[in-house]
Amino acid sequence: MFTPEGPTLRELTVQALSSVERGYDLLAPKFDHTPFRTPDRILDATAEALRGLGPFASGLDVCCGTGAGMGVLRSLCRERIVGADFSTGMLAAARRTVATPPPPGTEPTVAYVRADARALPFASAFDLAVTFGALGHFLPAERAAVFAGVHRALRPGGIFAFPIAAPPSPGSVLYWTLLGFDAVMRVRNVLWRPPFVMYYRTCALREIRAGLRAAGFTVALEPVRGAARRPDGSPGWALVVARRS
Repeated sequence: MFTPEGPTLRELTVQALSSVERGYDLLAPKFDHTPFRTPDRILDATAEALRGLGPFASGLDVCCGTGAGMGVLRSLCRERIVGADFSTGMLAAARRTVATPPPPGTEPTVAYVRADARALPFASAFDLAVTFGALGHFLPAERAAVFAGVHRALRPGGIFAFPIAAPPSPGSVLYWTLLGFDAVMRVRNVLWRPPFVMYYRTCALREIRAGLRAAGFTVALEPVRGAARRPDGSPGWALVVARRS
């Protein structure tokens, strides 16, 4: 699962026993060499699916991490893109990864902002917002603040988009792996402080859709060309497209 350049078992253990912010500060230098980074095939497919919904002048990557999703925004937005994350380590890695863009008029300007996704400091500033792999870092009760902040950050008609995986079959190895991970994480958070919130099974589409609608979005699920298929032939993931009314 990890390349030789990725974190060691000791480093992962230290990270897991830290807070979310401190843990990702520690992981940031090697994050792109872990399976936690969103694969390029999903990033590319997301960009392709969103291209037909534009044009977009400005974009926001919520919980941008090391900046993988900024490439999606860079390919779609004409004027400005912003990455927001509350980990200073992740932001530092993102600034190193995404090179300074050419002069204005050829590519969007790029900026990074340290911000908690539960209290985003933007109002009617963006046409497009994306996030990749971040929703599991919020307890279900916290998602309302995240969705409300993204809604506030978008202009009327703006889009909030993110990939979401189909639930694995109860008979699959993946199902039991994720169930076991979440169980271990819950036990860890009972026994150890500060908590490290990372749950893979708290992002059911039904609950995500309800939370987005409560925040004022209209919600659609967009099929993605080339998405991997499950054993029953259904797509393994799709793109949630939430539009600010």
